[in-house]
Amino acid sequence: MDALRHPDLVSLSREGRRLFDAVLAAEQAAAAIAHRRHRTLVDLLLEAEDRASPVELATTDGGRRRGIPVVGADHVVVDGVAVSLDHLVAVDLDPGGRP
Repeated sequence: MDALRHPDLVSLSREGRRLFDAVLAAEQAAAAIAHRRHRTLVDLLLEAEDRASPVELATTDGGRRRGIPVVGADHVVVDGVAVSLDHLVAVDLDPGGRP
């Protein structure tokens, strides 16, 4: 009998693989959660720019701009207007999602 094909080793190997897959899935889920929690405002705006998804910006002067963002080093352009990141009060990533 081939020592590597022993019935006990086959079942242990399958169980080890199952446990490895479960741990890997849990670690990937934890990494995804950590990534979501540590994204910056610029990261969120860049993701919206990559998806060509509209956003709505609220600024310190009370203005609101809606459109697809184009992100610069220290500003974001929405609806043809450059807004300094320092002047953002809020960003709505789903402005069309309201009833």
